[in-house]
Amino acid sequence: MKIAILGGTGPEGSGLGLRWAQAGHEVIIGSRLAEKGQQAAEELNTLLAGVAISGTDNLSATQAAEVVVLSVPYEAQAATLAGLADALAGKLLVTVVAPTSKPKARVWRLESGLSAAEEAQQQLGDAVRIVAAFQNIGAHNLKDPAVELDCDVLVCGDSKEDKQVAIGLCADANMRGVDAGALQNASVVEGLTSVLIGVNIRYKVSNAGIRITGI
Repeated sequence: MKIAILGGTGPEGSGLGLRWAQAGHEVIIGSRLAEKGQQAAEELNTLLAGVAISGTDNLSATQAAEVVVLSVPYEAQAATLAGLADALAGKLLVTVVAPTSKPKARVWRLESGLSAAEEAQQQLGDAVRIVAAFQNIGAHNLKDPAVELDCDVLVCGDSKEDKQVAIGLCADANMRGVDAGALQNASVVEGLTSVLIGVNIRYKVSNAGIRITGI
């Protein structure tokens, strides 16, 4: 697939992009400025055998992609999505956004009462299909595709078919995706990010994750 990663210059977006490129997907790194997207793509390509990743601005990346991944800090979500509704119409948006405040080890309850994923849905409208995934994974090992992360990816969305696409992307990134129910459940999954940050701090580790047993 052609996958655009908005905010792909950050550690999680770039790490996922690297893994998906190695799995055979065509990856486009999007950024607010086309030059930054191109620079991030060039840096990732040095880790690959040949040029497989391109970079551009967020709008151009969205227009060229079949699936779009949103990987930005929560504070930048609304501004990043502004003006992209038409380009995203009819497409699947996979959001990895997890709101974290200060201190980051405490859950941030948004004023809207919604999850960040639901706020994105509200902003973009029903023409855009949204799935939330990858909120609870540590980014530090993502750029080594040989590393199998010791955690599951909880996937929330209102379309079973769209969740299966995201679960397939989990497998392509060497992780297991688990259907965690409706998009409304994303608020719980997003909140777990702060819980895991706290676990990392208290136990002096960097890779605490979620594992679903019994399946």
